[in-house]
Amino acid sequence: MNVDPVELYEEPFKPTWDSLKQYKVPEWYMDAKFGIFIHWGVYSVPAFENEWYPRNMYIRNSPAYKYHLENYGPHDKFGYKDFIPMFTAERWNPDEWAELFKKSGARYVVIVAEHHDGFAMYDCSYTEWNAVNMGPRRDIVGDLAAAVRRKGLVFGVSYHRAEHWWFFDGGMQFDSDVKDPRYHSFYGPAKPSNTQPDKEFLDDWFMRACELVDKYRPQIFWFDWWINQPVFEPYLRRFAAYYYNRAVEWFHFSESWSTGVVINYKHKAFPVATAVLDVERGRLEDIQPFFWQTDTSICMKSWGYIKDHEYKSANAIIDDLADIVSKNGCLLLNIAPRSDGTIPEEQKKILLEIGRWLEVNGEAIYGTRPWKVYGEGPTQVEGGEFKEFKASPFTGRDIRFTTKGDVLYAIVLEWPGEETVIRSLSTDLRLYTRKVDSVELLGSDEPLEWIRNETGLRVKMPKSKPCDHAFTLKIRPV
Repeated sequence: MNVDPVELYEEPFKPTWDSLKQYKVPEWYMDAKFGIFIHWGVYSVPAFENEWYPRNMYIRNSPAYKYHLENYGPHDKFGYKDFIPMFTAERWNPDEWAELFKKSGARYVVIVAEHHDGFAMYDCSYTEWNAVNMGPRRDIVGDLAAAVRRKGLVFGVSYHRAEHWWFFDGGMQFDSDVKDPRYHSFYGPAKPSNTQPDKEFLDDWFMRACELVDKYRPQIFWFDWWINQPVFEPYLRRFAAYYYNRAVEWFHFSESWSTGVVINYKHKAFPVATAVLDVERGRLEDIQPFFWQTDTSICMKSWGYIKDHEYKSANAIIDDLADIVSKNGCLLLNIAPRSDGTIPEEQKKILLEIGRWLEVNGEAIYGTRPWKVYGEGPTQVEGGEFKEFKASPFTGRDIRFTTKGDVLYAIVLEWPGEETVIRSLSTDLRLYTRKVDSVELLGSDEPLEWIRNETGLRVKMPKSKPCDHAFTLKIRPV
């Protein structure tokens, strides 16, 4: 007799914070460490300044406003909606994307299902303004979910609907198509940003979120910052309970490594232990007792595609990954595809370079946990969001630690020269109380000469570098 698994248990999560503290961060997520974020939408058509073009083009006298007038004409004749037919994704191949993400070493993929602009990249029942009905005329979220899962990657979505309450309010200040009642279902409510959403908007926000859960079974559900508004609080509790209970249904009898789900939030929208904190374009200063995430972009000026990107180096991203993982975190790295669905070659090159590094050093990243201290070295990391551009480059004396079983990994963030000295392993400090049995450099076959004394573990480095970026010493105890 077939039995519905839902009938075999009572829903464990109630929409209260006390009940939601039963939540446990899934092991797959704590093991994965590295994911790909994708900002792709209608804003990739004008490709100017950043993904906030749809808002900024209606802010009078802003650079985007002037650019729009010069290139597309008055806002009442050509508005943001008129970019939708130009967003065709005609060269998009989700399997090619998934293959690239696999080669990058990422273990999970999160796509923006709906950004602040209100255009749903999925088959949304609550708006006609979606990618199935218009533009690409494809279920972008569904097609990508299937492709990345075929590659063994975990799939997630981000959901920015909350910010839509006020996103187009600039267009209400002058003659623009935002004021046209025919387009209210797209641009509305377009309320001032200092007001709070009403019940109609909040109910719609909630139902769209639940539909994303039910249609696509995402294992990560990422929220942007504006859910921190007090009016969202009861809806966040309701959503978290709904999502976590649905996950229990999905994975109740599963022994797969990929069971379990994650909600990402910013600021203090969720209490600690009910979801996973996300730090935008920043890091934390020390090891945290809770698992957390950094989200940042491969692009320095924008999250979405623009014509004049400036990119981070693979070296800087790898150093950040090691730093974040050593502090009990993971890295969600954003890319910015063109409107036609292609990923710029510069972005591909960086992702593949990260993947090559992880092929050599991945055992010091995947499945690891923090050590007693996150690291050592002269370069200080300032904690908090939007601090990444203030960071100084790491040196050959900056080291980050991870552990797996009895093994300690020391990731030296730049080539140290002839010798590495790991001062945290000094016999005087007694942070590492076991005797060292062996030391090897991942990716190198050359035996290493080393000695441990009161100054630390001193390792003579080989003449040849095993990779192009950070370098991992694998330390085994007796």
